[in-house]
Amino acid sequence: MIRQRIIGILIAVLIVPVLLSCAPHVRLPGPPVAAPLLNGNHFLARDGARLPLKSWLPTTGQPTAVVIALHGFNDYSNFFNAPGTWLASRGIASYAYDQRGFGGAPGRGYWPGIDALIDDLSTLGALVHARHPGVPVYFLGESMGAAVVMVASARQSAALDIKGVILSAPAVWGRATMPWYQTSALWLSAHTVPGMTLTGRGLKIVASDNIEMLRALGRDPLVIKETRIDTIYGLTGLMDAALEAAPHLALPALILYGKRDEVIPREPTERMLATLPTKEKYRHKVVFYENGYHMLLRDLQAKTVWSDIAGWIGG
Repeated sequence: MIRQRIIGILIAVLIVPVLLSCAPHVRLPGPPVAAPLLNGNHFLARDGARLPLKSWLPTTGQPTAVVIALHGFNDYSNFFNAPGTWLASRGIASYAYDQRGFGGAPGRGYWPGIDALIDDLSTLGALVHARHPGVPVYFLGESMGAAVVMVASARQSAALDIKGVILSAPAVWGRATMPWYQTSALWLSAHTVPGMTLTGRGLKIVASDNIEMLRALGRDPLVIKETRIDTIYGLTGLMDAALEAAPHLALPALILYGKRDEVIPREPTERMLATLPTKEKYRHKVVFYENGYHMLLRDLQAKTVWSDIAGWIGG
């Protein structure tokens, strides 16, 4: 027994320093150095980071509403090109940017931390309000982007000054809905081989029925194909926070989910929906798409989704 204890202590002495030296890497933003600024093809964050920005504006007259769109994991602002163009033709302006760690933003491939993602969103929200005074602003997020919107809305709803949120296939697959062996394997990997990358090949997950679009993403150099394990670990923490934020989502919300979603399971989505506030003054609308996949905004039936978004904004 004593010998076993000694061996256990020796193992702990050897392993703990290794785990501590291989902690997940988070590339946090620097200290505030500049006033935020909205430019044509980027916006300047508080720490001076230049986040690539795309916009789709009505060609005539003032917009009736403005949407700030956040992309999903490993994607970037181009995800909103088709819906943004379509909404602009109907008088709704849109802005989308590359979040830190993704696309052409600083720290590509590294997790920036939840607070940084939220601060960038609230910063752009303030800049867009200044550019379009008096026009209602909505936050829209797809998958990981929806998780950022949920956490930001729960933490800063009073300060954001937005009309509502649109959550497309929100990433709410938190640890509370994962089997123990999955969360344990993720923790161990993130603390031993955090820089190891995974591709997702062989998982046979269908993200959309729009095959041509998926092939284009495969050719797009700005879409991340190999993901660090510690970035996946960071995403999981965000999904934890999004699931916990659901009961505090006091803003009007349009929540969209495809019944053929193979990326975010239905169980955590239903758990999130079940915990939403039920007070009548809050306007929550949930739409399930029978033939919808994870990438609802780019599926073959995407125009139906766009119409539902425009109708909800105008309703």
